Amino acid sequence: MREKLAVIDLGTNTFNLLIASKNAGGFDIIHSEKVGVALGMGGINDCLVSPDAFERGIKALVYFKEKCDALHVDRIAAIGTSALRDAENQAEFLSRAKSETGIDIEIISGDREAELIYKGVKWSFDFREPTMIMDIGGGSTELILADAGGLVEKQSFNIGVSRIYQEFDFSDPYTEEDIVRVREWLEEKTEGFFKGMVCRALIGASGSFETFYEMIHHEEFPESRQALEFPVQDLRRILKWIIGSTQQQRDEHPYIIPIRRKMAPIAAIKTGWVMDKLHVEQTFVTPFSLKEGVLYERFVEGL
Repeated sequence: MREKLAVIDLGTNTFNLLIASKNAGGFDIIHSEKVGVALGMGGINDCLVSPDAFERGIKALVYFKEKCDALHVDRIAAIGTSALRDAENQAEFLSRAKSETGIDIEIISGDREAELIYKGVKWSFDFREPTMIMDIGGGSTELILADAGGLVEKQSFNIGVSRIYQEFDFSDPYTEEDIVRVREWLEEKTEGFFKGMVCRALIGASGSFETFYEMIHHEEFPESRQALEFPVQDLRRILKWIIGSTQQQRDEHPYIIPIRRKMAPIAAIKTGWVMDKLHVEQTFVTPFSLKEGVLYERFVEGL
């Protein structure tokens, strides 16, 4: 019987579950799903998990544990990221999670998060030329430069969409002033990171980039273990639509999942800003990210 490992990514907006079994070359995916938890809503900028978000998070973990039990998982690796990393009531959440599910949650640093994202993405993408990985989270966003020689530069910034959404008051739809304000805030928070970088390719790690892909192609993101390219002009067109859309338009769009509808314009502004900073000429999306990086370590590196 092949070993089964579940990875739970406790993200600021979404909790993700990935269950896989080991094979000779790595792993086979058995089950994958996500639950919109909005763990950072109502408290992330005050370094707290709010009471409502706390309960949503525990409920999602209980559900994931039941799913793992039903699929006879041998081990669970639960990874806490930005919202839990900064939360003053982190210990209370971890204790409650342990008592109700038996799951031990590992809180990782932003640097460690970026490392795992890189390990996951490189399974699906051949870094022949300098390429920037972008992982848009609710609490943080990881920017990771890699090339044929490996990882070049990585940084986790506290510029997640949930933080920005709760930092400012936005119009509906966003005004030009809203857009400028976000871009200026991003410049301030990432000062110096892009200086001297030469990079014409951008690869988005799952999440919002899968939504962008679905909106371009009018179909669900395909089951794939390889990164997919989409034309820069198509991505720019979708970003422009999202930024200029009303909340009602996003609510009615069949390819924007509920957890992303409020903050999609922020993700779009941020993506366009990175593309402008790097003068991007090629864009890709990969379904692989932190979860697959954990699997790589456990199943391939043998940690």
